[in-house]
Amino acid sequence: MAVTYTDAEIARLLAEEKPLPADWQQRFRLSSKLGHDERELIVAGRAGSQFRVIFRKSRSNSLDFSVILGVDIPLSNRLFRLRRYNGKSHEHTNQIEGDSFYDFHIPMATERYQLRGGRAAGGCLRRSCRPLWRR
Repeated sequence: MAVTYTDAEIARLLAEEKPLPADWQQRFRLSSKLGHDERELIVAGRAGSQFRVIFRKSRSNSLDFSVILGVDIPLSNRLFRLRRYNGKSHEHTNQIEGDSFYDFHIPMATERYQLRGGRAAGGCLRRSCRPLWRR
């Protein structure tokens, strides 16, 4: 896969303001898929980019969820995943670094992973989370 976005372009897309439309709750579409529920919201960025926020959760495992921030690639029907926030439901291995872990994690799009021919968001930050209600 050719590089779709440079690290600078990814940073610009992440920084682009993404105001929710006034009727965002009505536009929040629910679809049931095999074993999970998924919701998607299309958001127009202030600089003209079109973003999608996708929420996915398992029906059987509350730790199996993802929240994806992607941008529609202009003149295509493809979504470029900028970030993906994953629950603690599976082991993840960073393909370049070779480290594996079983925890909450955030796959992040990078130019380096694209150049290697893998998933743009193949590298992850490990994020341990503690419940907010136990402060």
